[in-house]
Amino acid sequence: MFSCSCLWRCLCGEPDPGPVRLKDVQHVVLDTNRMGVDTVIVKSGRRICGTGGALANAPLVQNKSYFEMKVQSGGVWGVGVACPGVQLDAAPLGTTSQSWVLHCNGKVYHNGEVQTTARDTPQEGDIVSCSYDHVELNFFLNGKSLDCPVTGIRGTVYPVFYVDEGAILDVAFMDFSFPPPDGFDRIMFEKNLL
Repeated sequence: MFSCSCLWRCLCGEPDPGPVRLKDVQHVVLDTNRMGVDTVIVKSGRRICGTGGALANAPLVQNKSYFEMKVQSGGVWGVGVACPGVQLDAAPLGTTSQSWVLHCNGKVYHNGEVQTTARDTPQEGDIVSCSYDHVELNFFLNGKSLDCPVTGIRGTVYPVFYVDEGAILDVAFMDFSFPPPDGFDRIMFEKNLL
C-alpha cells in the first residue's frame, strides 16, 4: 500500500541533506606501513628513494595484474613481487624465499640465486613493467618483453620495489606509459573483484 508520507516525500522532496560525501576512492600506492626504516616514499605513494624496499598496499589477487615503474635516477634498484613478511630494511631483495625480483643488472633473483636473465638491461629513464597471472611473472622494458619469465611463485604476493645508492623509482599502478599485455589490467583491491 502506498503511504501519504511517501507521496509527500516524492512530490515535495526531502529537506536538502547538503553535499553528498563520496567515499575516498582507494588507489594502489606504495604502502608506508610496509617499507624499510630507511626507505622514503613521496609523491602520494608513487616514488621510492632512500635505502630499502616497499610493498604496494594491495596484493595481487586478480587473475591477471600489471604495474610499471620508471627509473628516474640510476643506482641499485629492483622490482618484482614479494610475500607480505619479506624483510624490507636492506637492499637488494631476492635474497630470501619471500621475493622474486628483477635487479638493475637484468638478472631475476629468488632465494639468493639467479632464476633467469633478461635480454636487455634497464637504464635510467626506462620503464620496467611487470605482469603476473599466478602462473608466471613477466618483465617488460619500455613495452617489450624481456623474455625472462619466472614460475613457481606461491602464496599471496604484493608488488615490491627496492632502492639503494641514489636510485629513485616512480611507480604506476594505473595510467600506464605502455599498454598491459592482452587480458591484463591494473591491480584491483579484493572488494572491487566481487
